[in-house]
Amino acid sequence: MEVYLVDGTYELFRAYFALPALESPAGKPVGAVHGLIQSLLRLIRENGVTHIGCAFDSVIPSFRNELFPGYKTGEGTPPELLAQFEPAERAVAALGVRVWPMVEFEADDAIAAATEQLRRDPVVERVVICSPDKDLAQLVEGERVVCLDRRRGETIGENDVLAKYGVAPASIPDLLALTGDTADGIPGLPRWGAKSTAAVLSRYGHLEDIPTNAPWDIPVRGAAALQGILLQEYENALLYRQLATLRRDVPIDALLDALLWHGANRAEYEALCEELGSERLATLPHLWAGEA
Repeated sequence: MEVYLVDGTYELFRAYFALPALESPAGKPVGAVHGLIQSLLRLIRENGVTHIGCAFDSVIPSFRNELFPGYKTGEGTPPELLAQFEPAERAVAALGVRVWPMVEFEADDAIAAATEQLRRDPVVERVVICSPDKDLAQLVEGERVVCLDRRRGETIGENDVLAKYGVAPASIPDLLALTGDTADGIPGLPRWGAKSTAAVLSRYGHLEDIPTNAPWDIPVRGAAALQGILLQEYENALLYRQLATLRRDVPIDALLDALLWHGANRAEYEALCEELGSERLATLPHLWAGEA
């Protein structure tokens, strides 16, 4: 059995910037919601999905903003996009997909928590995380927990993470701590570039295992300078890693019964399509809950 976990925030952003703007009969922006619905139904139909969950973080600031004021705030996000989170969450629920709307945490945390629950279930053969986000690569485990880049049609297992980033999945938070992540507002350490960081982490694994008072036993250009920077900025590096580490303890329901897809709820979904002003969307579901 495969379980699919969807980053709804990523999907909504992708639809917003990829598709033309649309308005509902009430004059509200709904183009990204249209795209999200079509994308989810295509995923379910083409992949034969039986179990699925979808996470959103419509309130973009999270507990990480309390740890580090420079963390992403959503500033600059188009208001026409922000306005579509609420109807998007309702749309996914009307499709019969389990929704996790995050407030204090992020969508990635919900996916991490769901993955942690599912990976312990012997019935689950594979968890498929539908996102190419580098942050989520830390959850990859062999070929049992993988990421799916739907746009490129690529499945990313543990060997793929190593080939792409130069480190194992468990070292992804350390990598982001050292090199930074502009999308999330993590500055990283000066002069720690992707190549040298990958070389160091492929040898030592994690921040606390990188020697700061003894020579490295691998050839890295400018090793002494990097070592000095790490020693000076060590506490910042630990904070940045905390920001980059996904929370696997978010209290969500990821039991298989909760994730089983029975089909769209006809009454809710058709009412939503009327609200969105789209007769075409109303014809797309291939299975209705409770109907033979």
